Amino acid sequence: MASTETKTAQGAELAGVEAGLDALEATESDRTPFRQTFVHKILPPITAVVVVLVLWQALITFKVVDDPTKLPSPADVGGEFKDAWLQGTLLGFIWTSVSRGLLGFLFALAIGTPLGLLVARVKFVRAAIGPILSGLQSLPSVAWVPPAVIWLGLDNSMMYAVILLGAVPSIANGLVSGIDQVPPLFLRAGRTMGATGVRGAWHIVLPAALPGYLAGLKQGWAFSWRSLMAAEIIASSPDLGIGLGALLENGRNASSMSMVFQAIILILFVGIAIDLLIFSPLERWVLRSRGLFVKS
Repeated sequence: MASTETKTAQGAELAGVEAGLDALEATESDRTPFRQTFVHKILPPITAVVVVLVLWQALITFKVVDDPTKLPSPADVGGEFKDAWLQGTLLGFIWTSVSRGLLGFLFALAIGTPLGLLVARVKFVRAAIGPILSGLQSLPSVAWVPPAVIWLGLDNSMMYAVILLGAVPSIANGLVSGIDQVPPLFLRAGRTMGATGVRGAWHIVLPAALPGYLAGLKQGWAFSWRSLMAAEIIASSPDLGIGLGALLENGRNASSMSMVFQAIILILFVGIAIDLLIFSPLERWVLRSRGLFVKS
């Protein structure tokens, strides 16, 4: 009799646990209400932009800075955007730089990933070129522009070379760091199941090293974007078109601070947009796949 009551109590307890887990899963799968998304995700950056614009205009209104050649008003910069839009050149400025940056980053990804695997898995290669990669990562990307111009001339190949030299070390070092943090137990388990060589790298090493690899990708994109801007500012040619870096340099040559601010805002906008559209969803996917993603 007592045994029956014990089994019944255990069954009720298990049923309660299962019900709680089901409720938790149901809660997590529910879509976040738009009001909550607006308050926590959309409103804060809008508020920050409004505050910056108000402070910016206050500097002009109260004549803290009364020289428009040093600090243009928000209206002047807005007029620059309006003129570029009406002339049909605004999207062209953005596309010229974004297309170069993304294509160069894909090339860097294709080179940096196998290079990182090679450095992480082969001790001799790591000892030989590991310090070189770290040194290249700390080298300012603008330093590569003059030799790239001399080697390749003023064309897109020069731009891509500068992007590669800026991004590949970051991607490779990020992957090396991620692989170094993979628990040895995962590697032994993979070898036990026959996942060795390329199969082991694809099915065991890369998934386990994904957080560090993703951090390297983010840093690689940042370096590639900076490298491209440096190349566009320094190396200008009609054959290269006008990207955001060239727009910034044109504003400086014309002593037009409104154009300079226009270029700076566009460069910031592209960087933020790439992070929000590509890297933030990837980070959430990685965290969710490891059970670490918590909705705020």
